Amino acid sequence: MSGISDETKFMDLKDRLSFLPDVPILTSDYELAAQYSNICRRKGIQGSAVDFLICAVAVKNEFAIYTVDKDFEYYKTVLPISLWTERS
Repeated sequence: MSGISDETKFMDLKDRLSFLPDVPILTSDYELAAQYSNICRRKGIQGSAVDFLICAVAVKNEFAIYTVDKDFEYYKTVLPISLWTERS
């Protein structure tokens, strides 16, 4: 939700996302995120710690990732993530 400067749009998205499950983030998720970062780095793919944590939590919980961030397309080439599409 970062980067949404319009307060109305932010609140609308916040309300819509409130229906999704809120899962705990564990130490093992951070460890998996670090592992994912290392895998991507070895393949020449850069990413942020937050992106890799999203990937780790999504994989552990079998969630598809809904994003407009194109970096996740690169991560998907080497990580077992699933990206949400209209057909998902």
